[in-house]
Amino acid sequence: MERGHIHVPAQCGRIAAILSRIGDKWTVLVVESLGSGPLRFNELRRRIGGISQRMLTLTLRAAERDGFVTRTVYPTIPPRVDYELTPLGRSLREPLHRLGDWALENVETIEDSRRRFDAEKPSAAPRPQSAVGA
Repeated sequence: MERGHIHVPAQCGRIAAILSRIGDKWTVLVVESLGSGPLRFNELRRRIGGISQRMLTLTLRAAERDGFVTRTVYPTIPPRVDYELTPLGRSLREPLHRLGDWALENVETIEDSRRRFDAEKPSAAPRPQSAVGA
């Protein structure tokens, strides 16, 4: 969908799924880590830090399914597996960098807004009474 196009609800679900994937913090870190070239699973896990083996496996599988990453198995003992960005995955790096730059430029403003909102929000609004049993 291009800007200025009419909102098409049927497209929203398709786009939402993609945005959810590329907005996931682990996907962002995998894409960024693989930006310098192919890595083995444990090398990738060390670079990312804080990610469990299971979460990295799930993230890589999803990124491979979406066409961002390729998995190459080498017939050695033990088997060697490399992960690498596809052209589609490499094309994702630029918009992610721009979004990261935007976040850095606006982090103070956003945090200030959050503090103001939280300070002005009533602590606990009274709940409406239930009509049951009244």
